Amino acid sequence: MQHYTEEDLRRLLDKPMFHRISETADELGLECYVVGGYVRDIFLERPSKDIDCVVVGEAPNPGIRLAKALGRRLGHGANVSVFKNFGTAQVKWHGEEVEFVGARRESYSRDSRKPIVEDGTLEDDLDRRDFTINALAIQLNGNSFGRLVDRFDGLLDMEDGLIVTPLDPDITFSDDPLRMMRCVRFATQLNFRIEDETQEALCRNAKRIKIISQERIIDELNKIMLSPIPSIGFIELERCGLLELILPEIAALRGTESRNGRAHKDNFYHTLEVLDNIARATSDRSDMSDSSDKSDTSNTSAQPRHRDVLFLRWAALLHDIGKPRTKRWEEPQGWTFHNHNYVGQKMILPLFRRMKLPLDERMHYVEKLVGMHMRPQVIADEVVTDSAVRRLLFEAGEDIDDLMTLCEADITSKNMARKQHFLDNFRLVREKIADLQARDNYRTWTNPISGEEIMQTLGLPPCREVGMLKQAVKDAIWESRIPSDHDAAFAFMMQEAESMGLLKQTN
Repeated sequence: MQHYTEEDLRRLLDKPMFHRISETADELGLECYVVGGYVRDIFLERPSKDIDCVVVGEAPNPGIRLAKALGRRLGHGANVSVFKNFGTAQVKWHGEEVEFVGARRESYSRDSRKPIVEDGTLEDDLDRRDFTINALAIQLNGNSFGRLVDRFDGLLDMEDGLIVTPLDPDITFSDDPLRMMRCVRFATQLNFRIEDETQEALCRNAKRIKIISQERIIDELNKIMLSPIPSIGFIELERCGLLELILPEIAALRGTESRNGRAHKDNFYHTLEVLDNIARATSDRSDMSDSSDKSDTSNTSAQPRHRDVLFLRWAALLHDIGKPRTKRWEEPQGWTFHNHNYVGQKMILPLFRRMKLPLDERMHYVEKLVGMHMRPQVIADEVVTDSAVRRLLFEAGEDIDDLMTLCEADITSKNMARKQHFLDNFRLVREKIADLQARDNYRTWTNPISGEEIMQTLGLPPCREVGMLKQAVKDAIWESRIPSDHDAAFAFMMQEAESMGLLKQTN
């Protein structure tokens, strides 16, 4: 955290947009303050794109009046959008966005997070803020330009690395339960500690999260996922009881069981270690963890190195969710989790549907990685053959690098010799993948024999045997038993058809 004098703050706000706001507010006789996350991030020296201003003055809508007048002052290139239902307005100019709202006070009913809003003072407006570090304001009016208002000692909490509510935390969280998710999110993004009374209030009010829409919850979860150390957030969510309500599949991973002196690892903490490993592996995309409170994480686009950083992290979080359902004690092996990857893969669709996560190719990407995350390990445990790696390569497709990244992150053994053994084996698998990619042109590979050709040649209708023959040809090519050309594939298909008794049916 950086300390600034009032002169320093004037210098930091010495920008055309802030001076135009100052001039316009003075002309209208309105008080104007830049507030919230933008001010917080000045002191934390974090980039912040969204600028929020609170305007104090005669009703109605002093914020909208200031925004419209500012748009006229800025002239060509300024765009003003008014949202009357919310009493806000936004001004865009030369790549900058500023949102204006009149100072207000809020009151809530028990069954809704939508407040009853009334005009208020600056003090009323700061009282309604979620945390002390977000209840900072800097005045923009000419005579007081750069004056800091720190009503709740937010700077001291920032210096101590604390998340604290300005008023009674039970009221803060009960009024708007989404603030509980924001509390955990800020603690994760900033690596701050949640103050003890605030933490206790989180536990007491956790069940209030049920009135919040899944869309708002998932937006906060995605920001936690994209933080530098996302495990911080999931540990806090588990500690206060929110995780069991939001993601029971992850909460179910918590704990160990011992029998005959043999215990399995705590799969909750293992999962979080894997998630943090993935976060480090994707830290080259640190811009994904936007400091903005309003950043949209619902439509993450494809990237050159990893197809989708956010959903690669979701795959890491969910890769072992099948373990509680598959846990068995078997002699002499001990605790087993056979086929937990396939069971987990089938759990992705209902989880994504419930959480209002996208049901498009991003969900299928997570399904694929969860279902396949044991495959490279099986290959690495044995002789790394061309045929096994070729099959892996074709089935993983363009997601092979992400799959390998997930599998490497999944190595969390505390035995360093064992961990290095696995990493060395995965390095051999990666080398074999690179070699086969260079030789096989796998991205454009198609089966030389189509289902239509099989049906026409053998006089078959669409049936299970057609699929079996196509798969047999594919397997033979992938295992290097026949070359990948039509004549060889056709001859092999006819041999297989004869062994299945299908040629006799056509004579």
